[in-house]
Amino acid sequence: MNAQQETQQSPAMRDQQIRAALDQHWAASDANDFETEHLIYHEDAVLDYPQSGERTRCRSNIQGQRASQPNKKRFSIRRIIGSGDLWVTEYILTYDGKLSYTVSIMEFTGDKVARETQYFADPFTAPAFRAQWVELMGT
Repeated sequence: MNAQQETQQSPAMRDQQIRAALDQHWAASDANDFETEHLIYHEDAVLDYPQSGERTRCRSNIQGQRASQPNKKRFSIRRIIGSGDLWVTEYILTYDGKLSYTVSIMEFTGDKVARETQYFADPFTAPAFRAQWVELMGT
């Protein structure tokens, strides 16, 4: 999409297109379709994993490191929210049967991701002292 087309496109239409691209991206991620999974990224996209201190630069490197991951992985989307240039996906990533609650923050330039930051959290047992104030959620 060129700059003139972007300015003529309504924000709602752009949001619909980005949401469709995100749905395609996460479905491809779950299917281990690495080619389709990475169509959403600009060639010079950046991926950050703050917890491990890693930064991956460029789409081919992002795809390469993900494709070489030896574990069997599955993606279960909890929700996707966003508009304009900022979109957040909450999902459960399962590596070889082990759950990791994950948040992906994607920053778009045009119709492609320029930067993504992912955070990972292991589940933990709820402490008994909170039981009278909370209800347990299913995964």
